[in-house]
Parts: sequence; C-alpha cells; structure tokens
Amino acid sequence: MTRNSSGEGPARVGGRTAAALRLFAITIDVAKFAEGSARVAAGDTLVHVTASVEGRVPGFLAGSGRGWLTAEYAMLPRATATRNTREVTQGRPSGRTAEIQRLIGRALRAAVDLEALGERTLTLDCDVLQADAGTRTAAITGAWVATVLALAKLYLEGDLATWPVVDQVAAVSVGIVGGVPLLDLDYLEDQDAEVDMNVVATVGGRLIEIQGTGERRSFERAELDRLVDLALAGIAELGRHQQAAVAERLALVEEVAARGRRRPAAPKDERRLWGGPGGPARDPSAPR
Repeated sequence: MTRNSSGEGPARVGGRTAAALRLFAITIDVAKFAEGSARVAAGDTLVHVTASVEGRVPGFLAGSGRGWLTAEYAMLPRATATRNTREVTQGRPSGRTAEIQRLIGRALRAAVDLEALGERTLTLDCDVLQADAGTRTAAITGAWVATVLALAKLYLEGDLATWPVVDQVAAVSVGIVGGVPLLDLDYLEDQDAEVDMNVVATVGGRLIEIQGTGERRSFERAELDRLVDLALAGIAELGRHQQAAVAERLALVEEVAARGRRRPAAPKDERRLWGGPGGPARDPSAPR
C-alpha cells in the first residue's frame, strides 16, 4: 500500500494527514421555499438539506404541547458511479435508508427542546446529490444548520416564545485503514477499511451515537478510544464551520432575545367591538 510522505499510514487524496477532514463547506439558503436549507460539501460528497415546519404533530403527541422532529433521506439515482433505481419505484425505503433516517432524527432531536417547539413538526429532508462516503454524517452536520435557520425564522417572526435549540450537533466518520486510524474516510478508504465507524456528538464532546463495525477484523478497546478521540476532534472542527454558516442569523436571535418580546395584545371581543345593530357597545363605566 502506498504510504504518505511522512511514512505514517496510507497516502490520502490531497495529501491530508490522518487527522484531517476533507475540504468542507456549507452554503445556506439554497432552497427558495423551505424555512431552512443548507448544502454541505465534504470532499466530493454533496448533500442538500431542507427543514420544513408544519403546524401539526403525529397522533401520539396531539394535545401534549410538545413538537416533533423527524427526517427523510434519499440518494439521487446518479449520486454514485452507476445509476441506482429510485426507491419510490420499489414502494418502500430500503433497510439502509430507513436506518439512516432514524439516525438523523435521533441526532437532531438531541439538539432541540421539543416542548419549546410547541405542537409543530420539523421535517428534515436530506438528499444526497453526490456520494463519496460519509453521506449520513454530512447529512447530520448540514441538518443542524438547516434546523437552526428554520427555527430562527419562526423565532424572529414571533411564532416561538422561547429559542428551542439547546445544543450543537455534528457527525463524522472514522476508520482504521492499513493499521492507521483515519478521520473522515472517502469512498476508497471506506472500501479498504478494517474498522469503520460513524460518530455523532455534540460539539462540546458529548456522545449521541456510535456506529462501529469490524469490517475485516476485530478491534481493541484502545483502538476504539483512539477513533472516538479522532472523531470528536473532527466534530469540533465541523462545529466551527456550522457556527460560521449561521452566525448572522444567531446574532439576530440573540438581539431579539436580549431586548425581550412584546406580548401580542389579547384579541378584542367582537361583540364589544361591533356591538348590535345600533353600533359598538358602550362601556357602562364610561362617563355619559
């Protein structure tokens, strides 16, 4: 196997080190109609995320005062080297798709106070435009940005009394290739990985989910710890990209929160406003 210039581990595309992310970028407001949207580029992986808010919740939450957050995930047919059939033609999502959708939903629910959301549903649609490994982790990282943008819109318009985002969440892949722990695997590295892992965590380092597999061999506890440490460092870096993407919107949220909200005036009683056929009703306490 080809080694990198330092002689430590396999050579990586672009000459990046074992602990380096791929080139990463987030573009916001990429969809005209969605309350929040973002496009994530992680190397050659491209994921388009929209966040939509509806004024209803699933039946099991009706009347509870709590909201819900859920996710859907799909890949365009030619996101990969050969065309894949759209899953809609098969009548149901594949097991892989269903698992990823649940993962994204769990990850983002860890970042949002569902009671502060009220009886609303926030749906994250994550569509892979191009896949070069790490699609689920890129989707989660972009979904947090889209979620913040959508909730900022509601908050700034006065539809939310309390800011509901309680944490910052991102995700990244790690693995062992050629005996060396690597951060943010691309497709070729993922194919050769002896150990493959996806880590979801808060930017502050609290774990939400770890999906790890010994693809070609078992692995030691010390190797697991090394991979998690590598992932958390990557997630902290991804968090800085997320913050840069939403900084302006969050500044507006903080400004509104700092000066406080004016409570909307209570609606007037129409009977008192319009009165009967003789005109508006007179306040009996008013002087004649």
